[in-house]
Parts: sequence; structure tokens; C-alpha cells
Amino acid sequence: METFPKIISVDDHTVEPAHVWRDRLPSKYLDRGPRIVRAPLKEMTFMGGKFAPVMGAKGDDGPIGDWWVYEDLHRPLTRLDTAVGYDRDEIKLEIITYEQMRPGSFSVPERLADMDVNHVQSALCFPTFPRFCGQTFTEAKDRELGLLGVRAYNDWMVEEWCGPEAHGRLIPLTLIPLWDAELAAEEVRRNAARGVRAVAFSEIPPHLGLPSIHTDEWDPFLRACDETGTVVAMHIGSSSKMPSTSADAPPAVGSTITFANCCFSMVDWLMSGKFERFPNLRIMYAEGQIGWIPYILERADVVWEENRAWGGVADKVHRPPSELFAEHVYGCFFDDAFGLKNLDSIGVGNVLYETDYPHSDSTWPESREVGEAQMGHLDADVVDRIVRRNAIDLLGLTDDGLWAGPGGGR
Repeated sequence: METFPKIISVDDHTVEPAHVWRDRLPSKYLDRGPRIVRAPLKEMTFMGGKFAPVMGAKGDDGPIGDWWVYEDLHRPLTRLDTAVGYDRDEIKLEIITYEQMRPGSFSVPERLADMDVNHVQSALCFPTFPRFCGQTFTEAKDRELGLLGVRAYNDWMVEEWCGPEAHGRLIPLTLIPLWDAELAAEEVRRNAARGVRAVAFSEIPPHLGLPSIHTDEWDPFLRACDETGTVVAMHIGSSSKMPSTSADAPPAVGSTITFANCCFSMVDWLMSGKFERFPNLRIMYAEGQIGWIPYILERADVVWEENRAWGGVADKVHRPPSELFAEHVYGCFFDDAFGLKNLDSIGVGNVLYETDYPHSDSTWPESREVGEAQMGHLDADVVDRIVRRNAIDLLGLTDDGLWAGPGGGR
């Protein structure tokens, strides 16, 4: 291509600096709230989609790394959290310290510099320690502390990570207290008032022990998103259950089928009736890729047309699922040549681009080159929509593709 649009990535990641909760929680919670401890690794496995690290005691043998400690949780920083800049064959499941990370993982100036290298103008970032939709706080015992932890993260995200130093190039994505839909609605509105237009949510809430979207339990939260224009962003793994086939399946199995949870989740939403109840609601699937979407839409339409009488949806889904998808759902990809060849069956307006910095799947620093190679058959205006314009419209960015800051947005 003669020119490739500056990228707006809708799925990157931040590794939270050690001070996020230390600086924002009341002093009485500092010994139980999230904090960094440097300690040895006793053992760590990642099999059958389950990540299981064990922290050693001071003086034990084993590699030394930085750990998030929160109540009874011990979660290490790993090379998979921040793998860019390393040869693919050097990326292993190993514990690391902040000093062993690429600084752009947790530092705004270095992040902007790495975005420049990668032809990226703006980026929406999912969390690391809270996990992709704040499950860490949902699983904690102390709900009061958990709510303070969610709010502290959101304040850091809006005021510091996406603060003045970011010059509008980092787009805020906030969390909710998943255990209470009314509190979740309050948090959506609190952040929407300062220009936030994206909130993280679980792709399959029942995997977290929470109600499904087929119930009315989430309606206060969904109503808040509908009324504020806040997109519901769901990342692969946001149900804390990565798809796999068996307890002894190597991570490569799960890595190949990571899209599966997005697939299941999207059918849930299309058959839930929520899009008709909340007509302004929009959802997006981060890192789910797009090549699988055409068949699911075809099959969902057939089921709706032929089987809705006995399928339990005739009274709440009154339009073909493919029509609902076109108005409400966005698929996100970083490397999907097959999906782009079938773009007409997905919809130009329903696709967003991402770079997945700094994870092991990231196309950094060649996201432009990957995009040029895979989108070379598309018209320039179509490429612009995928790479920039769809994200600008969805996230309420300025015409220049920047976050307008508190009070900005739509």
C-alpha cells in the first residue's frame, strides 16, 4: 500500500506499576491490598488451560521474580505478560522482575515510544494483575476492599495511564465490581462522566460463578452501558477458563482455539434478547480474531428461522441474529488473513484492528507490515475503517483518533 493509516489498537495491555494500589488504598488496607513482593518461584505450570504458580519462601532455591500478593493470592509477573522484543523461541513460561520487562509495558513515555515504532497512534489497554475483567477482585474475600481495589485501578487508568503524559494516545478501559450489578452500573456512570467509553466484562460470566446474561441480573449494568454509550469489551480468557481439551493438553492446544470462548459468548448474546432491550448496547471481542464469525452467523440465523419455537428465543429475539450482530457486535483481530478474505460476510463496520502489545502473540513492531500484507486486496477506505474509523466511532474518540480526556468522548 502507498500509505497505511495510523493504527488505533483496541487490544493492548498494561502491566500495572507497583504503586497503583499502594498509593490509592486507605492505609488500613495496605497490608492486605495488592502489593509487590520479590520472592523465589517454587513451581509453575500451565496445563489444560490452568495457570498454577507457587511462591517460595525467602531463602528458598528457585528463580527470583516479582509477585503480586493480595489476601491469599500470589501471582507472579511472567515473560508471557511482556514478551515483545524477545525472539519467539526465547519466550517461555518463566518468572521475571520489572527490571526484566520492556519498560513500555508499565511506563507511559516508553509505551508511546514503542507505539511510534509500530505505526500506532492510539491504544486501548486491558489489565494484567486484575486479569481481563477484574476477576481478581471478584474472587477476593473482602468485598469492601475489592470495591476499593476496582475504583483505585480505574482512577489510575484514567488519571495516570491515560493522563496528560499520554497526550490522548492511551484510551481508558475500566473495571466493574462484577459481584454487584447495581454497583457496576454506578462505576460505569462514574467513569462515563469523565469520558470513559469502554468497560471490561466476562465473555462467559457463569465460569466465574456469576449469573448468565440470559437472566435479568445484569440489567442495571447493561442499562448504564446503553445510556452512556459505553462499549462492553470482552477479552479472551475473561472467564478465567481458557478453552482446552484435556487436563494434560499443552498450552499450544488452548492457544490455537482461544477464539472458542468468544464464539460461545457471541451466540449467548445474540440469543439473549439483550440487544433488543438495550438498543444502544455495543459489545466487542478482543483478541478473538474474526475468521470464525461468518459460519456462526449463518448457523444462528438458521436456528432462529427454523427452531425458535422450541429453542426458547421466539419471545425475545425478534430479528435474525445476523442483523443484531451488524448493529451491536465488533470482532477484533491482529492476524487473520482468512477473516479479511471473507470480510463481506462479516461486515466492514464490525471489525477492529489490534496489536496485542506486549504479549507473546503481538505483531509488534510489525503490525503495519502485517496489516499491509493482509489488507492489500481491500480498498483504501475499507482499510481506514478497519484500522481507525470504526474504533473512533465506537470509542467516541476525536476525529484525529485521540481520547479527549475527562468530559470528552461522544
